[in-house]
Amino acid sequence: MKRFISLAECSDNEIEEMLKLASALERAPDPTLLAGKVLGLIFLEPSVRTLASFQTAMARLGGSSFVISPGRGSWGMEWRPGVTMDGVAAEHMNEAIPVLEQYADALGLRCFGRGVSVAEDLQDPLMSVVAGLAAKPLINLESACGHPCQALADWKTLEDLQIPRQGGRFVLSWANHPRPLPIAVPRSTLLMAARRGMDVTVLAPPGFELPEEVMGEARALAATSGGAVQSTSNREQAMQGAQVLYAKSWRAPSAFGDDEREAALRAAVGDWCVDEPWFAGADPDAVFMHCLPVRRNVVVSDAVLDGPRSRVVHQAGNRLNAQMGVLAKLFSNNNGPEDPR
Repeated sequence: MKRFISLAECSDNEIEEMLKLASALERAPDPTLLAGKVLGLIFLEPSVRTLASFQTAMARLGGSSFVISPGRGSWGMEWRPGVTMDGVAAEHMNEAIPVLEQYADALGLRCFGRGVSVAEDLQDPLMSVVAGLAAKPLINLESACGHPCQALADWKTLEDLQIPRQGGRFVLSWANHPRPLPIAVPRSTLLMAARRGMDVTVLAPPGFELPEEVMGEARALAATSGGAVQSTSNREQAMQGAQVLYAKSWRAPSAFGDDEREAALRAAVGDWCVDEPWFAGADPDAVFMHCLPVRRNVVVSDAVLDGPRSRVVHQAGNRLNAQMGVLAKLFSNNNGPEDPR
């Protein structure tokens, strides 16, 4: 495995190996595994868990890392080809990536989309440019259309909770939020659950249905894995027998790039805040998941977030474990530690 841009680029065997490595290193981190290795982290967008978990993962495995935050402690960076750089950006990715690769054994990049059009974000333009420049392994720390690190951690969380792959009932629900958010996490979450072979329902109010391109990707994965994918705006129908409710807000595809129309749609569904009554009809042991950060009493009520269903802290903890699995796979020539089980 030469890079970690999306789960789609990983074979089934590579995913299983990373999950196995994540579990083994969770139990017994090897402080010699990545001795002398350096990871360069480029954050064009803010982060808490991704930044902290990658730096901790490198430290626990004996490596080190550095962080570049363009425009916030380092020069602003441009990436567009042919641009006249007479604005705030003083550095171009064309030079920055080759230079930083001389200092690091791998790079990670976090960059969001512009939210102007679905088609543009699904093309992941900035990540694609950097991937073309990078000669060394590149890790997607969340981009315009994907967050594979979160998806792998979520997959491990489902394994930890012994939620079945085939036959497991998974609901990905839109939830309220004060502003429109990227589609990276919901897309990656949906594709992860579909590839896992689960029975997946996307629950969203009218206008907020995920783009058909994304739903098509998920249905294709489900057809191969033995899962199923459907969508509905009917909460009671979606939650029947559900074992997992994964909440996340995303920009309305029907109003992509139109902030005024988006705001009007959002104002009409302010009651889409996950609360205990949502779980009527669900499996009695159904759990709540969210990638964090989460807006309390906007996305989800305190009662659910602080209650026995919530697995958000466990889920966030697995970011570290999944990251160790990814790094071990990328850096160690596919020779990671033996699973002691």
